[in-house]
Amino acid sequence: MNPDASLIFPQAFRWGTATSSYQVEGNLTNNDWWLAAQEGGYIYHDQSAGLACDWWNRAEEDFDRMADLGLNAHRLSIEWSRVEPKPGVWDEAAIARYREMIQGLVDRGIEPMITLHHFTNPLWMVERGGWENPEAVDWFASYAHKIVSALGDLTPMWCTINEPMVMIGQTYALGRWRPGKRDLNAAIRAGVNIARAHGAAYHIIHDQVEKAFVGFAKHMIIWEPHRLWMPNDWVAAWLVRLLFNRLFLSSVIDGVLRVPGRRAIRIPEVRNTVDWLGVNYYQRYRIRTKLFGGRAMFMELGTRPGILKGPGDWGEIHPPGLSLTLRHLWNKYRLPLIITENGIPDQADEHRPGFIVTHLHELWRTMQEEIPVYGYYFWSLVDNFEWTEGYDPAFSFGLFEVDFETQERQMRPSGELYKAICEAGGLTPAIVAEHTPALLPAVFGSVRA
Repeated sequence: MNPDASLIFPQAFRWGTATSSYQVEGNLTNNDWWLAAQEGGYIYHDQSAGLACDWWNRAEEDFDRMADLGLNAHRLSIEWSRVEPKPGVWDEAAIARYREMIQGLVDRGIEPMITLHHFTNPLWMVERGGWENPEAVDWFASYAHKIVSALGDLTPMWCTINEPMVMIGQTYALGRWRPGKRDLNAAIRAGVNIARAHGAAYHIIHDQVEKAFVGFAKHMIIWEPHRLWMPNDWVAAWLVRLLFNRLFLSSVIDGVLRVPGRRAIRIPEVRNTVDWLGVNYYQRYRIRTKLFGGRAMFMELGTRPGILKGPGDWGEIHPPGLSLTLRHLWNKYRLPLIITENGIPDQADEHRPGFIVTHLHELWRTMQEEIPVYGYYFWSLVDNFEWTEGYDPAFSFGLFEVDFETQERQMRPSGELYKAICEAGGLTPAIVAEHTPALLPAVFGSVRA
């Protein structure tokens, strides 16, 4: 190991964190995730977000924590149901509060990335058919126009939709999110409308924001066959990879949605409506096929002994998958890349420091191949409400632990590590030696100054 070696990122690299409105703001009762909690059966202990991290009243306290970490970027979302509580009715006070929050980031030298949609839908939209209704495109376009008009002067960084295939799959195909549908036709209808909504928002942002830089956040997973000797596992892994990783992404670049076994659907208005690709990367799954099972249950997700995995069915922690994903996306699409989410559920903070170091090591190695990655947004700054996992302690993602009864924050060791990395602009031997000494040989053994 060369003791003088350091893995330093470009000076303009964005060191950030990410959050979403329903998960941190608190007191949101006008969207479908609140409704799911009331109906029961979808969320851990039927919890709603409740007060969450109370960002609506105290976000600036966490902004100060971001500044102390040395962050220069943060990704946050606008809550559609808060700013448009009824169709065409705008809450100007709520919009003003969002402006105050985003200005607060700017004042602290933290570049905001604004996400327009992060899973939640207003109740009035849900009552009218949600994303299956073609009118949803116009509803979303109207919302985007209002928000961009109000906030567009504060940042050029915009993310239209968060993880569209997660939302489509969980809501309309697998039935795990409200309203619990298992209907491929519904999934296709929603997917086309979401793609069109993204395209409409893309053009609205570019019409109103000087030097706008617009993309969306795509969850990318490594899908591999569980049994290397089983052809069915290989075919199943290929199919899931196609449907989950590629389908929506290709549709907004090519302007054609190609679902296997279905007639191609042309959506030319969304073609090339991407300035950058957002990568949400967390895990690897191994696909095992089954001869018998219920509808949509011909396969199951597996892991192998001895490999670090998350709680429940979270999957395997696989840092090399980040570099594999980035190489594939760059080689296929030739678009700038941003890591819009990357993190690990780890309440004890036992594995998070190593997770951060190994994933940033993979990212640095990838960037040495002249693959343009413009930023890294860690998920998440603080523990928060984690969708179907609710406030299950096993699904704690924060650099700061949150006591949801008192709203007190406590920086975890991984927060100290990330602060050192942000201040240094990368990984140094001293940082790794202090926080994850066992990783020194793997990270720096082959590096030459």
